[in-house]
Amino acid sequence: HAEYFAAGADMVETNTFSGTTIAQADYALEHVVYELNYESARLAREVADEFTAQNPAQPRFVAGAIGPTNRTASLSPDVNRPGYRAVTFDELAAAYLEQTRGLVDGGVDALLIETIFDTLNAKAALFAVQQFFNEGGRVVPVMISGTITDASGRTLSGQTVEAFWHSIKHLPLLSVGLNCALGADQLRTYVRELARLADVPVSAYPNAGLPNAFGGYDESAQEFAALVEDYLKEGLLNVVGGCCGTTPQHIAELKKLADTYGPRAVHAAQLHPDAPAAQRDALVDDEAASVSSLALGGGGEKLAKGTTHLAGLEPFNITPDSLFVNIGERCNVTGSRAFARLIRSGDYEAALAVARAQAENGAQVLDINMDEGMLDSEAVMTTFLHLIASEPDIARLPIMIDSSKWTVLEAGLKCVQGKSIVNSISLKEGEERFRHYARLVRQY
Repeated sequence: HAEYFAAGADMVETNTFSGTTIAQADYALEHVVYELNYESARLAREVADEFTAQNPAQPRFVAGAIGPTNRTASLSPDVNRPGYRAVTFDELAAAYLEQTRGLVDGGVDALLIETIFDTLNAKAALFAVQQFFNEGGRVVPVMISGTITDASGRTLSGQTVEAFWHSIKHLPLLSVGLNCALGADQLRTYVRELARLADVPVSAYPNAGLPNAFGGYDESAQEFAALVEDYLKEGLLNVVGGCCGTTPQHIAELKKLADTYGPRAVHAAQLHPDAPAAQRDALVDDEAASVSSLALGGGGEKLAKGTTHLAGLEPFNITPDSLFVNIGERCNVTGSRAFARLIRSGDYEAALAVARAQAENGAQVLDINMDEGMLDSEAVMTTFLHLIASEPDIARLPIMIDSSKWTVLEAGLKCVQGKSIVNSISLKEGEERFRHYARLVRQY
């Protein structure tokens, strides 16, 4: 940490990328996860405070690193069992909650959910962080950073940059960005798209090029900085840094650039209306705004006022000028006897064919309803959504999770990595119960 601060870094991450019970289970270290996160945060905090004391004009910050774990909630690890998952949303959320407690108790200034290859994992992390805040934990800003795996421009779980953004912007964010996997040259196109879309500060911390045959990185600090400079010339970034292969020398070169160029401009008025005061203050506080790599600003491209943003693997935007939205309703056991017969008999291959036919014939949203007295609706909803996620030609569409039962709606929300529609919650149990469910829907 001291070497990177000495190189000019304003913020360092804790050494907790794999600091969850899920990742540490590989080493039988689940029982020390809180301690690992707490001590990592404490050590980084100690060094940051030392450097701030030496130069109060450049305060130093600590971001608690929250990695993606070594499992994916959206995809099956077994090609022969597409409905299987090695980890559940609830397991991820519980692991992330414990990690969050350790990091915040240890003194981090922000939480950084990073290197996201599966947006459903990230949504579980966001859910856990919000739960921590709701339970009275110290509120800190949340940063989030996805990973584009290759030239397809998609995450490992298949989402485009825009679909990723729409899927995670439901909670207040200090910043959104991209990191890892690609070098600065390859990542630029996708950062540019994110900067066009996002109405929060944008970050990027690419690798020092692509790995060589031995897993190392050959891009020099000067070469790396020259590529990142193009980002700054375009005004794409508010937070800039380095990921794999970047040394203190790489950060020293970035510091020179950050002091030379202005940040992308964002205004506090554009913040999420429900942003906690602590997060809003972090954006407008004069001292924080003076930090070169955190000078926050930005303004993403604004679609028409009143636009509804949905997403499967790909985005779907409904504007005031949109025509009728085509919602495929054949995957509904209460509306289609044929589909209900397929589900009751366990013929999921044929049931998937019904969904696929709707996608091919112009459906823009897929309605899924499993409310039938003879079915375990929660289990069947989970299984069918898992199977849909394994079919990219279907999963590209947003999902409408359709049920009159909250438990079924919630089961569906735990399976969908995109931005879905909930159909529906009711006022029949009273306004307070309605608000409770509505808050949970947003949290998911």
